[in-house]
Amino acid sequence: MTFSVIIPVFNRPLEVRSLLESLYLQTDRKFEVIIVEDGSWDTCENEVKAYRSKLDINYIYQENSGPGNTRNAGCRIALGDYFIFLDSDCVLPPHYMSIVKDRLSKHYTDAFGGPDEAMKDFTRLQRAINYSMTSFFTTGGIRGSSEKLDKFHPRSFNMGYSREVFNHTEGFSSMRFGEDIDMSIRIIQAGFTTRLVREAYVYHRRRTTLWGFFKQVYNSGIARIHLFKKHPHSLKAVHFAPAVFTSGVLILSMLSLLVSPYFLILLFLHALIIFADATYRNKHPTIGLLSVGASYVQLLGYGIGFLHAFILRMLLGKGEFSAFQRSFYK
Repeated sequence: MTFSVIIPVFNRPLEVRSLLESLYLQTDRKFEVIIVEDGSWDTCENEVKAYRSKLDINYIYQENSGPGNTRNAGCRIALGDYFIFLDSDCVLPPHYMSIVKDRLSKHYTDAFGGPDEAMKDFTRLQRAINYSMTSFFTTGGIRGSSEKLDKFHPRSFNMGYSREVFNHTEGFSSMRFGEDIDMSIRIIQAGFTTRLVREAYVYHRRRTTLWGFFKQVYNSGIARIHLFKKHPHSLKAVHFAPAVFTSGVLILSMLSLLVSPYFLILLFLHALIIFADATYRNKHPTIGLLSVGASYVQLLGYGIGFLHAFILRMLLGKGEFSAFQRSFYK
């Protein structure tokens, strides 16, 4: 097989430079790279030029159309038999491509996904956000790493599928959020195989501010209801957990004000567990403290977005929407 690495970009030139450097440092560099600039005003054209002599790289610019359509644009010019999609804020360990090729040669699958980890040079807040997205005590258990190896639902920050999959499904939908889960559902419905490759992890920088992180997870909560409208079977009881948590926080906060402050003990214990676990995992109490804040931003942001969309779409019959229209990239 031949491989094409497709990267949608929206105003992130410095992150693209780090990603391209990690691609250049791969132990196996037999692949092409396609950068699709999605209407950026702060382009990465200079970063691409710096790596033209080091990588087999293609660069195209298009009007802003969202990450799904941007990935499809890359697929249409790709020469490879197998497409790998990466978010521009990811960095690859040197063995990433060799592991993907090895696993696909031994246990071929039509589509695969891999997990994400925090790099040692990430800021403390980035490590805290990474904890909140992967921890059992937040929504980490809902995300991809907990799913079965087979019939895995890959996420677009670290995902690949064959040209045959693209030709059959016509690629990602035009959904602004949740387009990767929608894609995974359609891949499985079409009878293609999917698999989690745990060893093919990436370092994911994610958002660098809590407000940016809140916007991301808020829209993720909204996207879960949009996905339900397209694929009713995709909504599981576990997806209600952040909304239930958000409602619980509101109720406990009201009871603490109206009845007794002791109702906040449950929230304090939950926060203490997160602090202890994050401190142990990151070997740093400051990251543990930041992880408490990031975890509550994640749970409440997702929960509020979920409830927002549930009320508008399920109860009031409104159409598809997003709360932060320009936040197309996770």
